[in-house]
Order: sequence, then structure tokens, then C-alpha cells
Amino acid sequence: MAIDNLFKDDATEEKGERARMASFIGAMAIADLVKTTLGPKGMDKILQSTGRGRSVTVTNDGATILKSLHIDNPAAKVLVGTDISKVQDDEVGDGTTSVVVLAGELLREAEKLVAAKIHPMTIISGYRMAAECARNALLQKVMDNKEDAEKFKLDLMKIAMTTLSSKILSQDKEHFAKLAVDAVMRLKGSTNLESIQIIKKPGGSLKDSFLDEGFILDKKIGIGQPKRIENAKILVANTAMDTDKVKIYGARVRVDSMSRVAQIEGAEKEKMREKVQKIIGHGINCFVNRQLIYNFPEELFADAGVLAIEHADFDGIERLALVTGGEIASTFDNPESVKLGHCKLIEEIMIGEDKLIHFSGVEMGQACTIVLRGASFHVLDEAERSLHDALCVLSQTVIDSRVLLGGGWPEMVMAKEVDELARKTPGKKSHAIEAFSRALISIPTTIADNAGLDSAELIAQLRAEHHKEESHAGIDVISGSVGDMAELGISEAFKVKQAVLLSATEAAEMILRVDEIITCAPRRREDRM
Repeated sequence: MAIDNLFKDDATEEKGERARMASFIGAMAIADLVKTTLGPKGMDKILQSTGRGRSVTVTNDGATILKSLHIDNPAAKVLVGTDISKVQDDEVGDGTTSVVVLAGELLREAEKLVAAKIHPMTIISGYRMAAECARNALLQKVMDNKEDAEKFKLDLMKIAMTTLSSKILSQDKEHFAKLAVDAVMRLKGSTNLESIQIIKKPGGSLKDSFLDEGFILDKKIGIGQPKRIENAKILVANTAMDTDKVKIYGARVRVDSMSRVAQIEGAEKEKMREKVQKIIGHGINCFVNRQLIYNFPEELFADAGVLAIEHADFDGIERLALVTGGEIASTFDNPESVKLGHCKLIEEIMIGEDKLIHFSGVEMGQACTIVLRGASFHVLDEAERSLHDALCVLSQTVIDSRVLLGGGWPEMVMAKEVDELARKTPGKKSHAIEAFSRALISIPTTIADNAGLDSAELIAQLRAEHHKEESHAGIDVISGSVGDMAELGISEAFKVKQAVLLSATEAAEMILRVDEIITCAPRRREDRM
């Protein structure tokens, strides 16, 4: 007797062709969704959440868009869920859109091959060979100016400007590229972006943004306290400074007269005073606390000429401790074991309407603060995302200083080599390798399409250019023709391109291997009895 249904009632399974179709279509739909954000003329998307407050995000950062999507299609989830774009974002910071577009195109090509009765495994091994070949093609063409500091700084500027040119900051990209390069150069080769702090203050225009040498804390200085301290010794703490009430929960104190109440209060005040004395005993002149500081201890600090800053949020004090070289303390009994932070000057500054506290001459010379100004919060958020992308890419480039030209040039170089390989390879694999080269060309095609140019014409011209020796041709979106990328100064980091290539190939491979999709039935309540 044949088993009719193996699964429970609500479970569904799709086999073979249908499963493959579903997975291809899902992945291609995702790729088409972010495709229009690619390149300098890419458009933004508005993402509106359905939660409370209906918050709106305007962005063209591939990773941000994909993070915000809730997807039903399982294969599309692989593209978003193993989240090649998120990994790309964490790993190198930029190229989040390219990676999804490339994976989508690889699948689109694979679909045609599967329809032509070529086995997915053959396609995969072809893709593998092609990816290896493409990577080697790039490796032969990289430029490395690590030795020459001037040239290297120029490379960094170009990379930053190329990264920013597809973002909201593209209008002032020189200004922001300079900010980003300066900030990253201060890190002296570490990729820890913690010490670059970004503060967003609405008002002014994006051009008013600036880089500050020190650390800026978004707080106000308390009343009656010194507004300016030189050679500051800073104690960064996380401790309760608000115990002037009985804090034992559910404690009932019965007293026979009002004077006893006053005694209890007095005792508490003494306790607080002792604690403040202990803190001042560290020989400090600035105390930064993560929690509240009540009026009484604040008054004591002011009398001692110590600047007390309360409620510096966690981000703030973690970073402040890191930057000033101190440690976060929460007990004050043995001053010798507490590591104090140092900086040359603490003062109050105004940015726009707000007063902030500025620490300059900090221990860790790498620290700096970028203050972003802009018309509205949405603009600022997007500017921060764009800047973050640029900072990530730059900090990676400082380590791995290999640089490529941009503007569709690397893709054309790869496609040319992969095509050569396809001609040499016998058997069905050659079809897959050829398909890989077509998928690579889709990136410059998309860049041209988004700019409203005639992509077929441009790509044909590009291909012809690339058959000459040492060509630097790419798509010049601004003039709408084929241009020399070396003259236009459009560069990209090799690390970003390599990550795009490898991640996209692997994601496409993963979806190609699927031949069955099983959707499990939800658990019923009564089954648990």
C-alpha cells in the first residue's frame, strides 16, 4: 500500500522543477529590488515599518534595505538570511548592493542553463572555476601604493569619493572623503571604528559637518561647576549617586518623633558625603558617571571644584574610558587600583543650539569625533550610514592596500578573462563559465541602466575597449559615455571587490543546490497533551 501522506496535514513540499523555480524567482526578485540603488545614479528607497510610530527610513544602502525586509520566500531568505549583504557590510562595509545583484544575476543565468538540461552540479563547478579565474584576473591588475604615503593618501581619497558617490553625500563627497580619510589615518592601522565617534546634530547643512580632534560628550555641565578644566584627571564611573532616600525596599521604619526622621536623613547624607570624599580622594578634577547624580553630591563636587557629569549613557562612557585611557570604576575604596583617564582640556562648546562637552588632547591620539549637521533626522541617519560605509572600506584598505579602478572596470576585466577560460574549457562546464561572465557584465549594465543610459551600446563599446592592452575604460555616468577611470580618479578597494565576487558565487551555489522545499506544519496546541 502506498503511503499517501508522509507529512502532517498542513505541511507542503515542492520537488524538483517547482522548488528550483520558486528559489530562483525569489532570489531574483530580491536582486531586482535593490538593483536600482546601484551606482552613482542609484535611487533611494523609503522603508516604512508597520510597527508603532510607523518609523520611516530613507536609504540606498543595500544592507539596510535587506535587513528591514520580512521575506516569505525561503530562497530569498538565503540571499538575505545567510545575509550575504549583512556579512559584506560587517566584513568590508561597502558593496552590499553589488553582492546581491551579482548573486541574482548568477541565478538568472543558471536558470537558463538548467532549462537547457545542464545539471546544477556542473553549473556549480563551472562557476567555481570562473570565480577563481576572475579573482586571479583582478590580482594581476591591482595597484599597491603602500610604500608611497602621498600616493596612498590619494588612493584613499579616491576610494572614499567613489564609495560616497552612490550615497546621499555625493554632492559634498570631497569634503566628506577628506573627513573620512583623516579619521581613518588617525587610527594608524587599527580597524576598530569604536574610537571614531559620530554625533548627529540637526541644523545647518551637510557641508557644515566637521571632524574634531578630541572626544565630544553630548551632555551639559552641571550648575556651579567649573566650565573649563586644564590637565584633567577623569574618573569614569558607573555607580549610584542618588542615595539620599531609604532605598531598602519594603522597609518600614517606625519612629516616635520627627527628630528621628531627621536623624535617619542625616545618616544618609553622611553616607553620601563619605562616598563623595572617597571619590574626590582619587585626586581627580572631573567625574563622569553613567547614572544620575543628585543635587546634594553635585553640590559637594562643585565645592571641591570637581566637574561632575551625570547620565553619560553607556556608549558615551565606554568610549570615553577607551579614549582617555581610564577604566570604568564602580567601587572607590582603594584609589591605587583605579586607572584614571587623562586629557589636556575639558570645555563646553556650542554646536547649533546645543551645548556639549569637549575633551581635547586625549590619551589615545587615535580618537576623534565627526559631527554631522543636516537638515533633518532622516538626512542625518542616511549620512551616518554612508559615512560608516566609507570609514569601513578605508580602515580595511589601510590594512590591505591593494586598489582597483572602479566604474565597471573590474567587472569587465574579470569578464574578459572568464570568457577566455570558457573558450579553453571542454564540456558542458564551458556554458556555465560563459554564463558567469555574462553575470559579471550585468553590474556595469545596471550602473548604466540606473543612469538612464543605453546600456547595450555602452557595454559593447566597453568590451571593445577592453580588448586593447592595458585599457582603463569604465562607464562615466556623468558624461554618459565610456571614460578613462584612471583619469577620473574612480577607485575601489580590492578587498571589497573580492568579497563581492566570492560571497555572491557562494550564495548562488547554495540556492542552486536546492531541489526540494519542505514547509513544516505549525505545531498544534493539543498535540502537547
